Amino acid sequence: MLLNNLPKDPAMLLSFVNTELRDQYDDLPEFCAAHNVDINDITGALRKINYTYNNVSNQFV
Repeated sequence: MLLNNLPKDPAMLLSFVNTELRDQYDDLPEFCAAHNVDINDITGALRKINYTYNNVSNQFV
């Protein structure tokens, strides 16, 4: 998994990603492109703590 400079702790990653999605990005693919990370790495890491991406709310819930 290559999360680059993103938080490694899943709870911290969740907080970071949801904040970024809320404040700066229209959707998860845009976030991933901007951070040069594979969408499957993000969704896989957060799935481990029972969070999935919701397209409608643009956040992990």
